Amino acid sequence: MTDSSSGAPDASSPLDPVPAAAVRRRRGAAARADVEARIHDVESALMDLEARAREMDARIEARAGRNLPKAIFFGLILGLSLLFSLIVVKELFMLFGAALMVFTVYELASALRFAGRDIPRIPLVIASLAVVPSAFYLGAEGLWWSFLAGLAFVSLWRIAESARPSMRGPGVSLPTDLGAGVFVLAYVALLGGFSIVMTAEEGGQWWTLAYLIIVISIDTGAYASGLAFGKHPMAPRISPKKTWEGFAGSVVAAITAGILLALLMLGEVWWVGLVLGLALVGTATLGDLTESLIKRDLGIKDISTWLPGHGGFLDRLDSILPSTIVAYVLFTLLG
Repeated sequence: MTDSSSGAPDASSPLDPVPAAAVRRRRGAAARADVEARIHDVESALMDLEARAREMDARIEARAGRNLPKAIFFGLILGLSLLFSLIVVKELFMLFGAALMVFTVYELASALRFAGRDIPRIPLVIASLAVVPSAFYLGAEGLWWSFLAGLAFVSLWRIAESARPSMRGPGVSLPTDLGAGVFVLAYVALLGGFSIVMTAEEGGQWWTLAYLIIVISIDTGAYASGLAFGKHPMAPRISPKKTWEGFAGSVVAAITAGILLALLMLGEVWWVGLVLGLALVGTATLGDLTESLIKRDLGIKDISTWLPGHGGFLDRLDSILPSTIVAYVLFTLLG
């Protein structure tokens, strides 16, 4: 249809396009495309950052032997729980110690069972729990009696189990199983029990806190020094990553932490901190190598994977457990 006067198309005709609506649609489509392109760019950037972060974490973990962010996070949780139990109400340290003993005993017993030592885990857990209140309220004598009672309980349980035909196969060795049970209870419950005994004594909670800080300083000094300067392995067949340079760093950290804690927290003369630091660096190093030897003998990297970034509880307590007796003896003599 045309205008009779000019011959031009009629603007009101339904067959003609609507320019304003078309422009709005084109602009809306262009805006959506621009937003989608920006979102895609952001997603690509985030994926690239995530890939780089994972690559960096993998490099750090390959060099450090652990996932550091997770290790630091769970280390802070354990550390704050420990501080609260020692400083606020030291009776709560029984709960903290009992939890550590239960998890550590169970994971070590499980690792030994995986390696063929058929030791009963539940009796070991019960026996280790009984050690805690006995050590706290009855002292060293209560610790020893509860430990001996626990040995009898676990041994009788295993002997009773051996009466079953399935427990008398060709690969079953009752003396080996009994020896493994004694080892677990002595290594975890007995050694750890001395920290309970010391904490229960007047002012003992400060010595417990001091020796734990020193051992942590030893581990940190060895780790940092070994990572930065480590070239000469200390015991390559047992722990290839442990170096003499790392050991030197642990000695410096132990002496520094020991003297500072003796003067500022324990109220002792400086040489008490020196003796404490030097004694603990020996037991902490020995404990670390001992646990590495256990894992090598069992053919595993970590005792368990219950603590992200740390491995298992024993992987964190390996330096602490043998150091407990030294700290308790020095507390008895000098505290």
